[in-house]
This record gives sequence, C-alpha cells and structure tokens, in this order.
Amino acid sequence: MQPPDYYAILEVPTNASLEQIKQSYRRLVRLYHPDINKGNKNSRIKQLNQAYAVLSDPLKRIAYDVERLESLHDSIMLETIRLQQEKAKQEQKMTWRQGMIGFVRELKKGLRGE
Repeated sequence: MQPPDYYAILEVPTNASLEQIKQSYRRLVRLYHPDINKGNKNSRIKQLNQAYAVLSDPLKRIAYDVERLESLHDSIMLETIRLQQEKAKQEQKMTWRQGMIGFVRELKKGLRGE
C-alpha cells in the first residue's frame, strides 16, 4: 500500500526546501481553514497538518521518502511480474511430441559424450 503523497497535498516538489514547505503549508491552511471558509471540511486541514508534520521534520521526512521509494519499487516489481506472466501465457507451448523428441535428442548427446 502506498503512503499518501504529502508532497502533492502541500503542492511542493519532492526536492522542496523547508522554507518552501512552510510557505506552501501556510498558504494552504489560510485557503482551507474552516473559520475562514465555512464550506470547507476539517479533513483537508487534517491532511495538511499531517503532511506538514512529516515533511517539516528531517528524520520523519527521510523515513517517509524511504517508504515512498520502497512502495514504488514494490509496485514496479509487481507490474513486471504481471507482464512476464502475461507474456508467458501468450507464448506457444511445446507439445508432448516435441518434448519427447527434444528429450531423446539430449539423451543421445549425453550418451555420445558431447
């Protein structure tokens, strides 16, 4: 399962500085704060607070980035396995006769010492 994309929530690039993260957080909190905008729900503010809590702390940010990379790696590996399985299903399978002919051919080579 992929962790939430805190960079997208705060609308900053993955290489954003702490100052950029802080500015974006403040801008978005002002924009979505329920006291200012009565129609907005608290869930957006909770997401912003959670994202800021992780990305503003260097240790939490490193752990989050590692988790994102591992999740990305896992999803790439699963997709690769799925594509290989599909490719294997589409390949022509060997018949019983072809298998026996190949087996006998390899057996004769082994007996001749090749």
